[in-house]
Amino acid sequence: MFSQLIINISVKGSDPVSNLAAQAGVRYSIDHPDVYIESNLIGFYNILEACRHSYDEGEKGVEHLVYASSSSVYGGNKKVPFAVEDKVDTPVSLYAATKKSNELLAHSYSKLYNIPSTGLRFFTVYGPAGRPDMFYFSATNTLSKGGTIKIFNYGNCKRDFTYVDDIVEGVLRVMQGAPEKMAGEDGLPLPPYAVYNIGGGQPENLLDYISTLQEELVRAKVLPENYDFEGHRELVGMQPGDVPVTYADSEALEQDYGFTPKIGIREGLRNVYCKSFLEKVADIFGECCISILEKCASPWGDLCHPMEADILC
Repeated sequence: MFSQLIINISVKGSDPVSNLAAQAGVRYSIDHPDVYIESNLIGFYNILEACRHSYDEGEKGVEHLVYASSSSVYGGNKKVPFAVEDKVDTPVSLYAATKKSNELLAHSYSKLYNIPSTGLRFFTVYGPAGRPDMFYFSATNTLSKGGTIKIFNYGNCKRDFTYVDDIVEGVLRVMQGAPEKMAGEDGLPLPPYAVYNIGGGQPENLLDYISTLQEELVRAKVLPENYDFEGHRELVGMQPGDVPVTYADSEALEQDYGFTPKIGIREGLRNVYCKSFLEKVADIFGECCISILEKCASPWGDLCHPMEADILC
């Protein structure tokens, strides 16, 4: 239904287009592949078609298409840090395969229709009002109810966490600098196309990350100081579709746009669990949103989908 509706949307003018919509998550894709094909392939194709037809009838057309890719495209890459020049032909999840497909489709449209496009490979994005299935939310819900959290690969994992504010800053900067349109020796367009990593470049050991998470939960009074964390964790094997490490080489982003993510994991998690986030929301949207977001964005309530808060507010 979504793809049938979006194909009728036209893109006019010369503004940049940012497509951050997708069905996210590695584990969900294993049992629900059809959702990823519909959203990430057909949906993205419709975005590309809308951009293509923005040039119809002599219109100036889309200035720059910026879209979300993912660090998942690197699969089980043994070389670290991950650089955009690395081969990404062996995805280990359907989600990763759809994101690599997005990059290939964008490259084709850039070449054929001279549409400037940039893909951004996001590395483990987190922050307030994030997806309920993200570990920091699901673990908090489980611990607050006295349950046991599962730590995969026996804790031998590293993740390059990127706070959402850094992602937003990176997207905004990239939107203002489209790849240059140029002709090749054959007179046909060289694809105005680019891909960048957006990650902090400081991968956190999973067990260290969990220790920081626990400290911040106690600090925010979500859990008591004497909470028995060791008694509520279970070390288990690797999950299908998972990878042992993600590690971003964001040097190209810094060189071309003067930006590198800077917010560390403790500062980011503190922002997730502190009341100041809700206070900021109240300043922008009014007090009517607070009771909703306390349920949706805070870890100590029953989590709902963040889109519900958006609609209700």
